[in-house]
Amino acid sequence: MDAARQLYERSGSGHDFDHVIRVLALAQQIAAAEGADLAVVHTAVLLHDVGESEGRKDHHLRGAAIAREILQDQPPEFVEAVAHAIEAHRFRADPAPCTLEAQVVSDADKLDAIGAIGVARAFAHAGSRGTALWRTSWREIAGALANSLPMDASTGPALLGDGYTPVHEFVYKLNRIPERLYTATARAIATERLQFMRSFFDRLDVEMLGLEGGTLG
Repeated sequence: MDAARQLYERSGSGHDFDHVIRVLALAQQIAAAEGADLAVVHTAVLLHDVGESEGRKDHHLRGAAIAREILQDQPPEFVEAVAHAIEAHRFRADPAPCTLEAQVVSDADKLDAIGAIGVARAFAHAGSRGTALWRTSWREIAGALANSLPMDASTGPALLGDGYTPVHEFVYKLNRIPERLYTATARAIATERLQFMRSFFDRLDVEMLGLEGGTLG
């Protein structure tokens, strides 16, 4: 564990070793319930974001390469199972996870982006970039998105610039994560986390609009 921690000393707050520890707890829970290989899952989670320290957009591919180097003395089947789980964990990047272990790692990583920790990460990211906390209600943003042409979540920040708030991040990305999970165990966890996020952003809208004691919408 300590050796893995050292690999993340230069990582940003969103992908630091605290993130790895949270993902590991989720992955172990999902793997046990789904019958995945715990050794593969454990190792893949510890190494899944090591490529982030180099600031690369293809950190999933770089991470898989680093894992192959670190694990070169292990059985080839184990190494490739770990490497695939790492290279397939990204939200919007190929390859897709083709094994149960890769799906568990992907799901655990996505779950750490939603719920209370997901809200905290979204606002921390906004604060680091100096963007506004709120522009309009999340339901208004969702309605506008539903009535527009399909938009990939990754295009939101580019199109809106400084107008892209944590509320937009919730609508464009976080609100959609549960439907993209692979395992039944992860989807069950996501249901509760999604309910919390929607309640949080509903309350945020009420306070931003000064509607305490009134009604929203």
